[in-house]
Amino acid sequence: MRHSVNSSARTAAATAAAASAATRFDRAYYQRYYFNPRTAVASRSEVRARAQLIAAFTAHAGLPVRRILDAGCGTGVLRAALRRQLPRAHYLGLESSEYLCERYGWVRGRIEEFRTRAPFDLVVCYDVMQYLESAAAERALANFGRLCRGVLYFTALTRFDYEQNCDQARTDASVHLRSARWYRTRLRRQFNEVGLGFWVRRGAPLTLWELESV
Repeated sequence: MRHSVNSSARTAAATAAAASAATRFDRAYYQRYYFNPRTAVASRSEVRARAQLIAAFTAHAGLPVRRILDAGCGTGVLRAALRRQLPRAHYLGLESSEYLCERYGWVRGRIEEFRTRAPFDLVVCYDVMQYLESAAAERALANFGRLCRGVLYFTALTRFDYEQNCDQARTDASVHLRSARWYRTRLRRQFNEVGLGFWVRRGAPLTLWELESV
């Protein structure tokens, strides 16, 4: 009976989270943080450079990329750049926003619940996790171990970054600010950290040299 209650509570929480996302992550939200160049959180040149970095690391790692999961893909800012850099890979965008899924045709779902028959060679989660409350974020980080068999590129806004590094005028502050240690502790259960946001799944056919890993 205890298991049934916990399962019901998780279902109710997921339903509430989905309803909240549907109202919050609407056209107005993306107009401010993505579509309007005067208030956008990232420029096109920054996005291109990030995609080049991701592709360069996978090439350096020697891991062929045939399947990409962009977890919480948003407007798909990385999609075109990644497909240019990794033209043989199939790209799947996963998004919880009903507005974005209708506009771009993404697969609608939540990172902490998404399942697939075959894992992905490359999983990208770019500045998404701070929007999830802690229990959901923990499940999402654990789920990466099931979804990723190669390289994970992961970034999230931390408390330090919000206070010291980001442009607060262009940054959504209605998020869950955690420490970098909080994320690292959980990711290290299934991944080896390489640096610059890159993690390699434990057991992947890649030798990590001592001075190349964290």
